[in-house]
Amino acid sequence: MPAALAVVSLGSASVGAAQSNLYPSGGRAGGYRPGIDVVNYDLSIDLPDSGATFEGRAVLTVRRTARVDTLVLDLIALRVDSVLVNGRATPFGRDQATVRVPLPAGSGDELTVAVRYGGRPANGLIIRTDSLGRWSAFGDNWPNNARHWIPSIDHPGDKATVSFTVRAPSTLRVIAIGDLLEETPLAAKRGERERTLTRWRETKPVPVYVMVIAAAPLATYELGRTACGRAEFGCVAQSVYYFAEERAFLPGPFAQAPGIVDFFSTLVGPFPYEKLAHLQSSTSFGGMENSSAIFYADLLFKKHTLGPGLIAHETAHQWFGDAVTEREWSDVWLSEGFATYFAALWTQRSLGDSAFRSEMARTRGEVVASPVSVARAIVDTAETNYNKLLNTNSYQKGGWTLHMLRRLIGDSAFFGGIRTYYAKYHHANAMTDDLRRELERSSGGDLGWFFDQWLRRPGFAELTTSWRYAAAERRVILEIRQSSRFAPYRLPLVVEVVDAGGVARRVTVQVTATATQRVTLPLDLTAAPRSVTFDPDVDLLAVFAAR
Repeated sequence: MPAALAVVSLGSASVGAAQSNLYPSGGRAGGYRPGIDVVNYDLSIDLPDSGATFEGRAVLTVRRTARVDTLVLDLIALRVDSVLVNGRATPFGRDQATVRVPLPAGSGDELTVAVRYGGRPANGLIIRTDSLGRWSAFGDNWPNNARHWIPSIDHPGDKATVSFTVRAPSTLRVIAIGDLLEETPLAAKRGERERTLTRWRETKPVPVYVMVIAAAPLATYELGRTACGRAEFGCVAQSVYYFAEERAFLPGPFAQAPGIVDFFSTLVGPFPYEKLAHLQSSTSFGGMENSSAIFYADLLFKKHTLGPGLIAHETAHQWFGDAVTEREWSDVWLSEGFATYFAALWTQRSLGDSAFRSEMARTRGEVVASPVSVARAIVDTAETNYNKLLNTNSYQKGGWTLHMLRRLIGDSAFFGGIRTYYAKYHHANAMTDDLRRELERSSGGDLGWFFDQWLRRPGFAELTTSWRYAAAERRVILEIRQSSRFAPYRLPLVVEVVDAGGVARRVTVQVTATATQRVTLPLDLTAAPRSVTFDPDVDLLAVFAAR
């Protein structure tokens, strides 16, 4: 999902609050458009020379998986001129948020539904003219704003392939997700501006929230091809699309983009899409991970504050969020937590272990300071304002959960399980328990307690620790107390002891889910140690206090 931007140009929080009562929660498994699976969208968009009114035609290939007599499409406010089902004109129902299309009798069949529509979108497709008089249009769908400009099943549980055919003024460059199929100049009518037809095709099923186009006077900076032999389409061609005045900024942080793709392709699996474009855009977020076409906030280019951490975060989403998509909004941590942690892994790869530990310490502090982390679980089935799921639970605490899993089961089992999870669910949907099962298989142990403890209840570990040296036994004795604010945690705690001679030794203590615990360390010490340090490598989502 998106990375936050300090200045949100469209006020997404207030928009989300207004929408929370309009959009029902849940997915296909939870009752959102049951019995319907959209297989493909073929979208034709005619963009204007000026203003914000467009004309569209959406042809949906729909598969019925149960006996359903009405197709309910999400489409807010725009006019609908006609609907065809299998080529035949069909009466339809219309309200503020949906189009209701009666379907012929039968089940298990595949249908073609064509909707001709148009108007001025209030959201989703951001059409504007900037301070230099340049007209542009950028899709900005997350979480469920595609319904403002695309008749759709606007939910992550229904993924589909998509084609875009866009007619726009020839002064604009049209970019979309997928592979470029055509750019054809059209014969201009007398008195009209020249126009170009551009077609893009995404052949892999993706969630509707990443089905976007961009139309703007963009220049191109080529980053070359990378991950050759480690991509589903051979190599990954990467480009940056930018407004001409930002040329001096490039390549800047994008110099790391090829290495990021190569690293994640090795760590997780083949890059899943036809290309990877990076666009200066009008997204309301700092970055938005549209499959194969990441949109970054215009302001970050202008202020030259876009960094490699954001690029790594949005690139990680190509695997986690875009290719493997959470089936329900409540499991958005499977997207954001993964992107947060894999961006930290890029920090470790590019800057070293110290920088990685500093980043983990910083994000731990953000979790501890967050009221959301104290009050709500990561897997949050109660929240229906999806913008509010973009919080420290989904991002930082989700990333920390993955880090602790890695430390608990070891690198081999962790990354092996992640690769198996990705291979099994890429181009499909997954839930938290799907991840748990794959990691249990790779590690050979039960992880239900871990997932329940860190994902399905609020909070974090709060430990008060003390130690003393027992000269008669030549041992260090620890006392560990857990606060009563949260239920006690079960966790492996690394303790580093520096003996009187300055030699550091480490012991892993298995902390039990009890209020107090006394532990004698299995170290034979002839004198009191110089120091005892708890969690020296920043491996636990815990607050430590000495007593």
